[in-house]
Amino acid sequence: MRIARFSIDGNVAFGAVEGDKPDELVLDIIKGIPFADFELSGTKVPLSKVRLLPPVLPNKVVAFGRNYAEHAKELGNEVPDAPFAFFKPSTSVIGPGDDIQYPSFSSELHHEAELAVVIGRMCREVPRERVKDVILGYTCANDVTARDVQKREKQWARAKGFDNSCPLGPWVETGLDLTAIAEGITIQCTVNGQQRQLGRTSEMIHSIEDLIVNITEAMTLLPGDVILTGTPAGVGPLNVGDEVAVTIEGIGTLTNKVIKRG
Repeated sequence: MRIARFSIDGNVAFGAVEGDKPDELVLDIIKGIPFADFELSGTKVPLSKVRLLPPVLPNKVVAFGRNYAEHAKELGNEVPDAPFAFFKPSTSVIGPGDDIQYPSFSSELHHEAELAVVIGRMCREVPRERVKDVILGYTCANDVTARDVQKREKQWARAKGFDNSCPLGPWVETGLDLTAIAEGITIQCTVNGQQRQLGRTSEMIHSIEDLIVNITEAMTLLPGDVILTGTPAGVGPLNVGDEVAVTIEGIGTLTNKVIKRG
């Protein structure tokens, strides 16, 4: 199931996305929220008539860096022995079609296409064999990074946590499983239609199980929290006016435009 969060006529709701052709997709409005038992209402609205929002509003975004060897290599970094976590605040999250505002304190903005894991229930100290039980589904993410600030400062709070630096969407796909991801699904990033990144999740150094076991040893994850799983090689610059799209096999495409910060 593809679960979208959207607004229509000033109201916000979740809906199940139905259909295959992009211009014929409809939303069956969900009674309740996707983090508990819910029913489909049978009330359907065309996707073209709504505004898609970030598919979740996470309490926290836990991101893992240098989880693809070729990406670590392209930036001159060593591959960490253990998962390497950092955070993006909830204020960094935007949805499909929302603008990425170029931060005034940076002159080197980069895209980083990533598979995002959406947590479905409160959990901590999750054993490996139970990881699948705490996952609601998966979505596309762009870990937008002020690369010059990341290089200059000793920690990444400003470089990766600024407003609009975490586009998510277009929806949460619940049909993917950990086996398919381990075997490899494609992650692609284009800028103005030109391919920049192309990788497969089978290239991850640390698996999704590794990442969730690692972070839940330290903290509780809440429903709607998001795990970013790292980016493949090919990261590069974004400029004002660029349109950046992250496409993940089996999920869809997340598209955002870069604008000058007002």
